[in-house]
Amino acid sequence: MTRKYVSVKTQPLPASVVSKEIKVSLLAIVALVALYLGFTFLKGSNVLSSNKTYYAKYDNVDGLAIGNPVVLNGIKVGQVKEMQLLPQEMNRVKVSVELGKDVIVGDSTVASLSGSLLGSKTITLFLGKNSKVFDGGEELKSYTVASITDAFQARALPVLGTVDSTLVKVNGFLNKDARLSIQQTLLNAQGSSEALKNLLLMNQRNINQITTNMARLSGDLAVTSKKFDRIAANFSQLTDSLKAAPVGPALRKMNLAVGEAQTAMSTLNKSLTSTSGSLGKLMNDDSLYNNLSATAASSNNLLVDLKENPKRYVHFSLISFGGKDKTKKEVTKKPNGEVEVETKKVTTAPQTLLPTDSTKKD
Repeated sequence: MTRKYVSVKTQPLPASVVSKEIKVSLLAIVALVALYLGFTFLKGSNVLSSNKTYYAKYDNVDGLAIGNPVVLNGIKVGQVKEMQLLPQEMNRVKVSVELGKDVIVGDSTVASLSGSLLGSKTITLFLGKNSKVFDGGEELKSYTVASITDAFQARALPVLGTVDSTLVKVNGFLNKDARLSIQQTLLNAQGSSEALKNLLLMNQRNINQITTNMARLSGDLAVTSKKFDRIAANFSQLTDSLKAAPVGPALRKMNLAVGEAQTAMSTLNKSLTSTSGSLGKLMNDDSLYNNLSATAASSNNLLVDLKENPKRYVHFSLISFGGKDKTKKEVTKKPNGEVEVETKKVTTAPQTLLPTDSTKKD
C-alpha cells in the first residue's frame, strides 16, 4: 500500500496582524501590572516605595484594619500592612506595620494600640533611647490602651447582671395576685378621674365665677401696679431731692456738734473723777458726806428735843397796848428748871404782837 503525501505550503502572516497581537499582549501585561499595583495601593502598601516593615503582637485587635494609620507625635508616619493570627501563641495577632524610611525605631520603641470613641483603632509609636536601631523586620514592643468602650463594658456588665437579676425578682414578685391588685388600682384611679370630671362639670358655674374674679383681680392688680409706678416715681424724685440736698455740710456740722459734746462729757467726767476741783471733791470726798450725816443727825436730835421740851425754845411776851411806853416781860425757863422773869420797856406804835419764837438761851 502506497502512501501519498500531500505537501501544504504555509504562507507567512501579514506584518499588520503580528503587530496587533503584540500590542494586545503588551496591553494585557500592562493592565495586569496596573491592576496589581492599584490593588496593593488600595490595600495601603506601595510596592515601589522604600519603606521598612516591622511587626508587633497583640492579644486583641478589634477595630484595627489594614490601612489604619501609624502615628508618631500626632503625625502619620506609616500604616498597618498585614494582620496574621498565631494559633501557636494562644491566638495572638501579629500586626505588620509599614513605616517610612526616615522613621528610626529601635529596641525601646513601643507600638501602643489605642481606640477612639467611634471604635476605630490606631497604632501610636513612642520612641525612647535606643541601644539598638532596627533595620526592618524586627518585632516592636506592644502595648494596648484600654479604650472608653472597654472601660464602659467592664463597668456595665456587672450592672447589667444586677439589673437582670432585679428584673427576675420583679417578675417573680408580680404574681397573679399582684397583677390583679395593680389592675384594681388602675381601675380605682380611672374611677377617681371620672368622679373628678363629673365634679368639674357640676361646678362649672362656680369655676366660671372664679375665673371672672381672677380676671377682675388681675385688672385691679394692673391698676394697683400703675399706682405703685407713681409711688416709685415719687420715691425716685424724693431720693433725687435728698441727693441734691446739702447733706454733707449738715453731717459735718452734726459731727462737729457730737465731737464738742464728747469733749464736754470728757471734761465733765474728768472734773467728777478729779479730786482737785469742787465737783471732784463733792463727789469723791467723804468728809462732806460725813458732815451732812452729822448735821442731819443733829437736826433730828434738835427736833426731838424741841418736841419734848418746847418751852425751852419758845418765849411768850406780854405787851401793854397804847401809844406810850410799854412794859415787856419775858419769862425764860432754864435747862436746870429755874424760871427767870425779865421786864423791859419798849416804845412802839399801838399794835398787837403775837408770840414769836426766840433763840435758845443757855
